[in-house]
Amino acid sequence: MSPATEESYRILRSRIDLSRLPKFSRDVVERVIHATADFDYFTDLACEEDWLAQGVAALAAGAPVVADSAMVAAGLTATPVVCKINETLTQRLARTAMITRSAAAVRLAFGEVGPGAVWVVSGGAGALAEILSRRVEPGFVIGFPVGFVGAAEVKDALRASRLPSVSNVSEKGGPAVAVAAFSALLRHALAVTGSRAGWGAEAPVGLADDDGADS
Repeated sequence: MSPATEESYRILRSRIDLSRLPKFSRDVVERVIHATADFDYFTDLACEEDWLAQGVAALAAGAPVVADSAMVAAGLTATPVVCKINETLTQRLARTAMITRSAAAVRLAFGEVGPGAVWVVSGGAGALAEILSRRVEPGFVIGFPVGFVGAAEVKDALRASRLPSVSNVSEKGGPAVAVAAFSALLRHALAVTGSRAGWGAEAPVGLADDDGADS
C-alpha cells in the first residue's frame, strides 16, 4: 500500500468508525467508501454477513467471475474475468432476440460458465434483471447497477430473491463501487487455505498458507 493510500485510509477511519461491523461487511463498506469518497454508502449498502461469507467461499473455491461491463472487467485485475459485452455474437443476439446488449451478454456468459459463478454488475438495470429472470444459479452476485431507470427497483428484486449478494438501496452504484466490493471479498478469499481465488477453475490446490484475514 502506497503512503498516499495509507493516508487516505487514515483520514477515512478518522471520520467514520466501522469497527463494530462484522469483518466482511466492514471491509466491503470501507473499500466502497474509499473508492467513492462517499460516506452515504455506510447506510446505503445492503450487506448481510452470511451472504458475504458465501461470496468469499465461492471465490476461494475458484468460481468463475463474470463482469457485465468492460470497465468492471478492466478493474478486476487479480482474477480471470468473463465479459461478453463487446463480442460480436452479443450484438447479434441482442438484435435477433430484441433484448439489450447487457442482457445478451448475460445469456452468453451463462452459457459459458454455468451455475455457481460470481457475477459483478455495475451498468444499467438490464444485466441484473436478466440474471434474475434467467435463474443462473449464481454463487454470489455483486449488484450495483446505476441510474434513475430501474436500478433501485432491480436491486430491491435482487434482495427479495434471497440470492447471496451485496447491493445498495439507492440509484447510485457503478463500476468503482462494484470493483471495490469485489476486491474486499477477494482479499479474504485469497487468505483461505487452499484458495483457488484469482485462478479460476484450473487453479492448483494449496495456494494459500493461512486461513483468515481479520484486519
